[in-house]
Amino acid sequence: MLTRLSARALNRAALARQLLLERAELGVLDAVAHLGGLQAQEPQEPFLGLWSRLRGFDPAVLSDLLTERRVVRTHLMRRTIHLVSAADAVAWRTRHGAMLRQRLLGVYRRELDGVDLDELAAAGRDLLADDEPRSMPELGRALADRWPAAGPRALGEAVIVLVPAVQVPPRGLWRASGGARNVLLSSWLGRAVDPAPADGSDPAGVALVRRYLAAFGPAATADLRAWCGVAGLPAAVASVRGELVAFRDERGRELLDLPDAPRPDPDVPAPVRFLPAFDNAILGYADRSRIIDDEHRGLSVAGRRAVLVDGRVAATWSFEDATVHVSPLRDFSRPDRAEVTDQGRELASFLSDGTSEDVRISD
Repeated sequence: MLTRLSARALNRAALARQLLLERAELGVLDAVAHLGGLQAQEPQEPFLGLWSRLRGFDPAVLSDLLTERRVVRTHLMRRTIHLVSAADAVAWRTRHGAMLRQRLLGVYRRELDGVDLDELAAAGRDLLADDEPRSMPELGRALADRWPAAGPRALGEAVIVLVPAVQVPPRGLWRASGGARNVLLSSWLGRAVDPAPADGSDPAGVALVRRYLAAFGPAATADLRAWCGVAGLPAAVASVRGELVAFRDERGRELLDLPDAPRPDPDVPAPVRFLPAFDNAILGYADRSRIIDDEHRGLSVAGRRAVLVDGRVAATWSFEDATVHVSPLRDFSRPDRAEVTDQGRELASFLSDGTSEDVRISD
């Protein structure tokens, strides 16, 4: 009989793994690696995610890691832009390749009908071989004469999905503006992505399983698939199952976990936390009920920034006119309101370089 974990127990475990139960004394690179990357299609959001997770976070450190090429912005999990360590980009990119191609066709199947994708990838790789950063539209226009029926938009996006590439700074630097311009990942890092092993083993898949559970567990295999988008991981899960422990959630699903990973007491207090748009603490599960009510699930997909109160999404927030604006999704108790205000003031100070601590909570 497997131990049944309550939704609150799963919530506290998720918060602990996501460094949201208490701010961690981790280096920025170590935090990015522990989290398995941060979703980053909105370039400034990873800075907000790390501010909520790390004690004394300095955004300049993350900017330096980008310019030093120790972290990169690349299409990876779920075909979205993620900020990941250079080591993870190299180790994981090939394992995500089939998923990236499949999801590309899910959007552009009609436009790319009749296009040999391997031929297109080779042409895109040739274009990027001179190390001149190019935008998706530039890539698409350069290939449009060869595949006129596809259209530049589909061609440009196909290249940066089919060919391992990274978005180069100033894109993604703290308070810097810059369009998404791409170079080959191998040129940027000076090393090629790890190839698929010839013996059929799956070290990258096994690493994904372990790393996911460390940052998100206990979790079901469907949650793992929802996080990375990769469907072909049953063999990897099976190969490490003997080293894992198993539980059940309130819905009866089997959950797997690393035996020594933190699973705090469900009654441990959870502090208010302000999350960025598209934070993987919410999006990294198929069943997101451990952290957000089903009725509010669409807010995270729509890119609304969330406020956690007692570990659950209880409000959305924005920053306008040097003020953090909080829109509750339920009534706040007086202590909750005071804690949201205090944390909102800290966030306003971070976002305004200490010139403002204004917070407004809607009625």
